[in-house]
Order: sequence, then C-alpha cells, then structure tokens
Amino acid sequence: MFKHNFLWGGAIAANQSEGAWNIDGRGPILLDYRTAGSKESPRMLTIVDKDGNPGMISTRRGTVLPEGAQYAILDDVYYPSHEGIDFYHRYKEDIKLFAEMGFKIFRMSICWSRIFPTGIENEPNKEGIEYYKNVFKELHKYNIEPLVTLVHSEMPVYLEERGGWENRSTIKYFDHYAKTCFTEYKGLVKYWVTFNEINNEVGMLEMFGNTANHETYQMAYQRLHYQLVASSHAVKMGHETDSKNIIGGMICGIPHYPGSNDPDDILLCRHTWEKAIFYCGDVLCKGEYPVFSNRLWNEHDVNLDITNQDLDDLREGTIDLYTFSYYMSNVVTTHEVKDVVSGNFAAGARNHFLKYSEWGWAYDPKGLRYYLEVINDRYHKPIMITENGLGAVDELDDDDAINDEYRIEYLSDHISEMHCAVENGVNLIGYTAWGCIDIVSMSTGQMSKRYGFIYVDKNDQGEGTLKRIKKKSFYWYKKLIETNGEIL
Repeated sequence: MFKHNFLWGGAIAANQSEGAWNIDGRGPILLDYRTAGSKESPRMLTIVDKDGNPGMISTRRGTVLPEGAQYAILDDVYYPSHEGIDFYHRYKEDIKLFAEMGFKIFRMSICWSRIFPTGIENEPNKEGIEYYKNVFKELHKYNIEPLVTLVHSEMPVYLEERGGWENRSTIKYFDHYAKTCFTEYKGLVKYWVTFNEINNEVGMLEMFGNTANHETYQMAYQRLHYQLVASSHAVKMGHETDSKNIIGGMICGIPHYPGSNDPDDILLCRHTWEKAIFYCGDVLCKGEYPVFSNRLWNEHDVNLDITNQDLDDLREGTIDLYTFSYYMSNVVTTHEVKDVVSGNFAAGARNHFLKYSEWGWAYDPKGLRYYLEVINDRYHKPIMITENGLGAVDELDDDDAINDEYRIEYLSDHISEMHCAVENGVNLIGYTAWGCIDIVSMSTGQMSKRYGFIYVDKNDQGEGTLKRIKKKSFYWYKKLIETNGEIL
C-alpha cells in the first residue's frame, strides 16, 4: 500500500491559471502573446514586424523572431493567459477547495517576471514577493505543503527577445531569481522543482517528423545545457539556503515501445529512451552527461559550449527528487506505417492495443507503471508524479453538476498501476494530479480541454463567470485521499 505519509495533491502552473498579466508590477512573458488554438489549429505568437505591421509566427521550438520584429498585443485577439482562471485574485477560494479534498501537497509555479519584471533587476518586485508569500501562508493554514516550480515554460520576455537560454548570461539572471526565491520563502517552501519538463527542449523537435535541421539541434542542445547548469546552481543554492530544502528536477515522461520485434525497431526504441528521457535524467540525477551523449551530438554536428566549471557544477548539483509528468506512451518504428497518431503533442505509429483520447493521446495506465519501474531502477531516488490527468470536455447538467465518470476511471486505472509499482519496490512518495482545477490548456489554449476536479465557468472565447463547481471526481478524489488509495 502507499506510505502513510504519501503526498496526495494537485498541480497547476502560473501561466495557465493566475491571469493578472499586467498588474502589480508583473512583466510580460512569451505566453502573454500566445493566441488560443484548438486540436485542429495551433496556437500562434503575435508580433509586429520591423515596419510596424501586425502578424503571427509559430510557437514551435526553433521558430525565430523575424529580424526587427517584436512581440506585440494585437487588437481583437483573445489571449487566454491574460485572465487564466484568475487564480491571482481567487487563490483563497481555490485553496479552501483543495483543503476540502484533503490535499497534502499543492504543486504550483512562480512567474519569474512577477518577481523580476525584465529578469535583470537587482531588487525584486515587492508586490510579487508578497503575493506568493501570501499564497504559501494560505496553503500552510490548511497544512498543505507547497511544491514550487521555479521555471514552468516561461521567463521574462525581455530576456526572451535577447536570446533567452541561447545566452550563457541568462544563467546569472536565473541564479539571482532562484536565490531570491529560496531566501524570501525560507520556512514556507521546502519542496522545489527547478525546470518543468526540461527534456522538452530537445524532445519536442522529435515530435513532428524530425524535420529540424542541424542548426536547430545545435541551439536546442545548447539551451538545454545552460538550463541543466542553472538547475545544478539552484540545487546547490537551495541546499545552502536551507538544509531542509528538497529539490527536484522534472522530466516529460513518455515511455516508448518498439513497433515490431525487428532488431532495428528495438534499437531505435532504446535510442529514443536515451535521447528523450535518460539524457536529461542522467545529468540531473548522476551529475554527468551519459556515455551515449557523443552519439546524440554527432547525429546533428552539435558542438557545445561546456566549461570545466560547468562539469563541476553538474556533479555538485544533483537533484534530491525525480519528478515527472505522465499522460501517454508512444510507439517508434523504422518501418513505414499508414495508421499514425495525430494531435496535440502526439505523433508516431498507433498502438492497436490501446485506445486514444479526443486529443490523440494513448490511454496507457500500464505505461505509467513501466516508466516508474525503469526510472526507479536507473536512479534510486525518491520519485513524485507531478502531472497526470485526463483532458476531456465536461458538460454541466440541468442541476449544474458534472458527472465525469470517465475522469474517475482514468485516474483510478493509473493510480492502481502506481500501486502496483509501489508493491514492486518503487520509491514513490507523492502524486499531484494535473489541472486539479480547470485551467487554460498549454497545448491548445482551450478551456474546454478540462482536467480538473473543479469546474471553472469559462469557455474557449474567454467568456464566463469564473464560478467554481465541484465535479463528481472532486468527491471521489477526496475519498481516495481519506483512505490513502484503499478505495481502489
């Protein structure tokens, strides 16, 4: 059975929930310029070119801002992050609901530009510091531990426009930000995550047919290296600031299966695990690049800026806790296949042993157990699942109730496999269900792609009262936590 002190909870991110994008001293982030999309049409970034003409560019990794262009807010365009679900103003109401469910831990992120609006200031924004301090105090009022991500797919747009993580100098700005957070929130936060899904820097290039060129890979691996170094700095600073801090890294956890028993498929599957999962995991957990790194770099003529000090820092800044997201599995094959998966962040051959969600994601609870057992065996560190959930369209009935049995089934199936992994010896210490309250979807910008136990009255056009309504899954999760999973 799960440990008696197992950390049950939920997770959201600042950029998908807070809103309040331009008040109390907050600076802009790239997501503030991102439009809404759908499962058929991608989200876009709005800009003005060097002549002042409005336009849009892709949000895909590797897309470069045209020369002379700037990110811009355009008239008559809906930006989902500007309001989110207004967690900024309604956090007390929402935390009270989390407490009613019995949360032991709540994963959230700090918006970097709410602390340092451009990223280069010497002194932090006082309103931003106080806001998060108040959120953490509200959580502690209900004996809920905050689990805080320092960088969750965002940074001040001032740094973005100047190259962001392509510049080594960004490390020092991150260091100042991280040190400020550790210092200001000492005694209020002990569980930290450095970067959300850090492996996506390279992994997303593989997602859509491997069309990226060598230059794009060079930039991606270089950005990733600087982030890994920054992560190691944060671990060291966090431990120096407070020896009680427990600091994790986070991986986008997608297990891969070979499409056939062809030895070429078996080898491709192994190499995909190495590139997508182990490359970052080994650096975060073991403090050094794995032996297969040279093969990965040589595939795309990558020549990284790595100093001896970087290598020392990586060795000295290994994480205490392995955290990861899990939504689906993928199939890889060297053979041409006609039946392929298409959807938001889903690609590759279809697995005919699995069913798929409306957004093209494989429904694979056993994949979660498989991933847990592989990671536990490789790293021998405590593990926490920090994202897992079902995105689905929820319908209110005539009594303003949501009967989301499909979500209960999804979570029950996945948590049952977690239990099997624990019984098999996996050191799993916590689980935070993703989007525990409905938030704006990162992939599509929709509200209709809902994950939460709590319904938020808002549609894909940004209309609604923001009223919070408990779903059937709210009461199920409450019972699950009360019994420490025994209801399964």
